[in-house]
Amino acid sequence: MDAIDSQATQSTRAAHAGSESIAASLAETFGQDVGPVRIVGSDPLTPSVHRLGDASAAAIAAFGQQIAALAGKAPVTVHADAAIDQLRASFLTTINGQAAHRLADDPASLANNDFYATRDGRWIFLITTYPHQRDAVCRVLNCPPSAQRIAEAAAHWDAFALEDAVCAAGGVAAVVRSADEWRSLPAGRHSAAHPVVRIDRIGEAEPRSLPRGRQWPPLHGLRVVDLTHVIAGPVAAKLLAAFGADVLHVSRPDLPDPVAMIALTGGGKRNAYCDARDPGQAARLREVAAEADVFVNAYRGMAARGFAAHDLAAANPGIVTLEYHCWGADGPWAARGGFDQLACSATGFALEEAVEGRPSLPPTYLLNDYLAAYLGAAGTVAALRRRAVEGGSWRVRVDLARVCTWVQDLGSFTPEQVRSLPRPGAASIAEHTVRGPLGTLVEPVIPISFTGLPTPTPGAPALLGTSELQW
Repeated sequence: MDAIDSQATQSTRAAHAGSESIAASLAETFGQDVGPVRIVGSDPLTPSVHRLGDASAAAIAAFGQQIAALAGKAPVTVHADAAIDQLRASFLTTINGQAAHRLADDPASLANNDFYATRDGRWIFLITTYPHQRDAVCRVLNCPPSAQRIAEAAAHWDAFALEDAVCAAGGVAAVVRSADEWRSLPAGRHSAAHPVVRIDRIGEAEPRSLPRGRQWPPLHGLRVVDLTHVIAGPVAAKLLAAFGADVLHVSRPDLPDPVAMIALTGGGKRNAYCDARDPGQAARLREVAAEADVFVNAYRGMAARGFAAHDLAAANPGIVTLEYHCWGADGPWAARGGFDQLACSATGFALEEAVEGRPSLPPTYLLNDYLAAYLGAAGTVAALRRRAVEGGSWRVRVDLARVCTWVQDLGSFTPEQVRSLPRPGAASIAEHTVRGPLGTLVEPVIPISFTGLPTPTPGAPALLGTSELQW
């Protein structure tokens, strides 16, 4: 970066709120006092116009502060370069020496996830990760599941018509919009009306203290149901498990995540099967939820089966629910599914990351999945702390699209200021090794230091369905 660019970057950085200030703002949203935090380093760290390192470091620090508050508010330290690495943890993890992200059940399904040009001069991101999503795209486009044939077929469609058709067919897709286009949509306005983490008291209950007081790790005795898949929800629950919680991950036997995903997100959890479409299995899940402290959910259909936050609170006063959605559980796009890449596409984030006129994902590839994980875990611990003092049942909500716009709202750099920076390469984050049923897993550590206290490491992941649906 030349001297002029360096001066411009310093000027832009000076106008931005520091990452420690961002963490302080999150603490205000959570409504609980926290101890001190130190964030080492700042953006720009990658060739991204967005503040990836600052946002990630602040979210990680916010979780660390909530955890530390349970054990005397030990000072917390986070390094921004390690926070960048956390965003790409799935690419830094190996299983028996093999890169985890290469161990897909169907490599083509992931490879076909991409931006496709449409005949009206726009772009759309299509997702084919799971079989039903692949089938929806291929039915609409009347083509086989190959990137070339999808591209050829998409070129005959207008972008918004294709988006509607894929979503109507049970798939997921998002047109690449500008930030202004997104924020002018009803879905965008609904999203912008809420903080990046929503914490609401939804019922009355007596205060329920956390089980182990100021012992470390501080979440021992806490029971967590993890009804999520892919990254954001599972990583949030994995963080709770790493700090001592008993986490029971629940999945439908005919809709499993790939083995690599279980390795990436399953550390320290038990895994049980449950098909909530079966009344008997749903009843058993309700019994488990009635004895839980936290219920994490990322499935849109569960409310219709009696597992909405208010239903859970009625059956178990004092429960904390953590919900993940892409577009919002009750907004205009509530019926649409979505993933990290789609949130980036719809909100203008991908357009702002464009390279030579083509929309692009950030240099870390993933963005709001890992950010959402730390934000949701922080909000959950904050709600548990509030429950211990105020009582009540609590609902915590994190939407991926809102995470994107939260990062956008932190300020940005110009392309000229960041274009000469190297893309993320060798990791600066430390690793830990754990051995279990899947073999030897080497993955990034939790990038938080607690003064005077050790940072725990997640346990080994378990295979799906190897535990009973019970505590």
